[in-house]
Amino acid sequence: MPTVFCVGHAVQDFVFSVPVLPDRGEKYRATRFESVGGGPAATAAAAIARLGGRAVLAARVGDDAAAEMIVAELAAYGVDCAHVRRCSGCASSVSAVIVDARGERMIVNHLDPALPADATWLPGPADLGAAAVLADTRWPEGALDALGAARAVALPGVLDADRPIPPDGALLRAASHVAFGADALTDFTGIDQPQRALAEVARGLPGWCCVTVGGEGVYAFEDGGIRHYAGFDVEVVDTLGAGDVWHGAFALALAEGRDEATAVGFASAAAALKVQRRGGRAGCPSRAELEAFLAARGMA
Repeated sequence: MPTVFCVGHAVQDFVFSVPVLPDRGEKYRATRFESVGGGPAATAAAAIARLGGRAVLAARVGDDAAAEMIVAELAAYGVDCAHVRRCSGCASSVSAVIVDARGERMIVNHLDPALPADATWLPGPADLGAAAVLADTRWPEGALDALGAARAVALPGVLDADRPIPPDGALLRAASHVAFGADALTDFTGIDQPQRALAEVARGLPGWCCVTVGGEGVYAFEDGGIRHYAGFDVEVVDTLGAGDVWHGAFALALAEGRDEATAVGFASAAAALKVQRRGGRAGCPSRAELEAFLAARGMA
């Protein structure tokens, strides 16, 4: 059971299902409501635990009731929360998530700016016996510390490069593997064509990088060019958390010693199973379900 050290954002999502996404200021009636944990690094950690890995999460929460909800749910997934720090006088992050009948979503998040940025308290990946590190961009100081520590001991350091990406590019250069969200890549480069944007940014990075584009699959910059990894044709019910599940599964595959091509297939299959189920991270598949999915497609 390899260990992945996850660093970044943990949040409580309040999820409202509606027929169509709101487009003006008026009252809307939800057809379904759920309160579930979210956040890129936290959901990736839950996915890693669900897929048979050991996930250790470092994150900042407040000293409020939402923190209790966040930690309790992650612990129920089997995530090691010993390094989730409760910050006195701060509010935990919460989100209102609106999901329509097609599975598309709208998210409004609050991240308390008073949460301390200091990351000097983070353990090193070697201290945890980690085989890989995964970080998101919501706590740049923590991500930079963890990715730098991974590079120092030659471990895979995966950056979930979603919005907002700090414009100085330091996080991108610190990671051995950068996985952009399509919108984030456009924001960072100013180029709205994923393949061209990836090729542009990849030439300035020391490691492997890719961009995930939903059902279209993944484009990776490899051997000086763009390689396309096709997605899986599945019925989309709920995309909430799908990208985070992808990143968690990708980091776990690298921790298990798989190469990037195999890791992409493993991660894309996990995300494809997740989008067919409602409930954010609750829709993450088990290892047995993922392996059966891959075997049925000749990818085991």
